[in-house]
Amino acid sequence: MIKSEKIPNKMLSQDAFSQWLGIEIIEVEKGRCKVGMTIRKEMLNSMSKAHGGISYSLADTAFGFSANTHGKYAVSIETSINHIEALEEGDYLTAEATVDITKTKVGFNIVEVKRGDDIVALFKGVVYRTSKDWEE
Repeated sequence: MIKSEKIPNKMLSQDAFSQWLGIEIIEVEKGRCKVGMTIRKEMLNSMSKAHGGISYSLADTAFGFSANTHGKYAVSIETSINHIEALEEGDYLTAEATVDITKTKVGFNIVEVKRGDDIVALFKGVVYRTSKDWEE
């Protein structure tokens, strides 16, 4: 089985969408992952603000990476986000899975999306952990 800290890097190497977003892995440990990215012009909506799907996608990536650090393939079964602040081109965002509660095969995560020290979105995810192990 692959070490938990290496799983997010393997996942990112196989994730064309997260690569297109420009997501980078900042920190990883079992049950926790922090990722970051910069908002680009092609990510803006008709009001010149970041499309809500951008911060959602960043948070969803942190959630997925964190949930899989337990060594089993984990799949999302429910997610939601609260957008707190509008985001603009050039903003650098981080998303960190800060809460990881595992109950048998179901896990619960909270992800904070920040611009600097300010929380700009809060994401909640529920994950199902399969019996399939991550391999090298």
